[in-house]
Amino acid sequence: RETDTMPNWAGSNWYYLRYCDPKNSKELASYKKLEYWMPIDWYNGGMEHTTLHLLYSRFIYKFLYDIKAVPCSEPYAKRTSHGMVLAEDGRKMSKSFNNVINPDEIVNKYGADTLRIYEMFIGPFDQAIAWSAQGVKGAHRFLNKAWNLVLEADKSSSGAVKAINELTKKIDEDIEKMKFNTTVSAFMEFLNFVSKNKADKKTMERFLILLAPFAPHFSEELWHILGHKKSIFLEKWPQYDSKKIKIEKIELIIQINGKVRDKIKADYGLSQKEAEKMSLSQEKIKKWTNQKKIKKIFFIPNKLINIVV
Repeated sequence: RETDTMPNWAGSNWYYLRYCDPKNSKELASYKKLEYWMPIDWYNGGMEHTTLHLLYSRFIYKFLYDIKAVPCSEPYAKRTSHGMVLAEDGRKMSKSFNNVINPDEIVNKYGADTLRIYEMFIGPFDQAIAWSAQGVKGAHRFLNKAWNLVLEADKSSSGAVKAINELTKKIDEDIEKMKFNTTVSAFMEFLNFVSKNKADKKTMERFLILLAPFAPHFSEELWHILGHKKSIFLEKWPQYDSKKIKIEKIELIIQINGKVRDKIKADYGLSQKEAEKMSLSQEKIKKWTNQKKIKKIFFIPNKLINIVV
């Protein structure tokens, strides 16, 4: 007789509670330990879990809360779902379709960190994205470029101070929002800047610390090659200096009756009076304002000015 009649999705409904106290043979878990560890800070799973495992895990937890077996009313403080990596043909990877990518082959050929970087760069975290062999090669080129630029850095160059502070701020913001694809893109843009403008060793070491969570093996290896004895993961996370990333110039959009008629470079923080004077002096704008009465002017600082005639 079959006694295991629970569906697979329901069978794992309270495993996270057992993680809090896995060796307890007398009760579900120690109430004190559950008070300490619960709720889960961040619970992440695939899209297919949303109406299957998640439904059961939250339903069962609510029951446990009602009978006072667990201390808090919700199991998760934050819940997210990640998208699926599809095959290059856009279909779900399946043996029957003969379109499965073996990660071991990618790791053996390009390294584990190439695979990690590419999977984060492939697209938005919560969307299904098709695999690309060319994209893997691009991630590998990025790491090779980073390797060379880190080793080429010297003590005399210091032209990347603003760039590294901008990168630090961008990484901080993107990690919180799980925008890992734009994080990797920011790393790539930074390297493009460094390849043209150079950067000192200290700046590139900071770059490595930022990259470490995304390419841990690569970053640790380079960190030791640079002469450090301790692990890169024992370093403090860099903090950006807002004074070093102050924007000096902006692109001011000039609209006439809501339609864009021109775009000009202007100083960051310019006043409405300055924006009006600059806008009305532009030749492209004069033909829309000459001989016409200006009824109203709307101004959004550092973004746009809309002149209503």
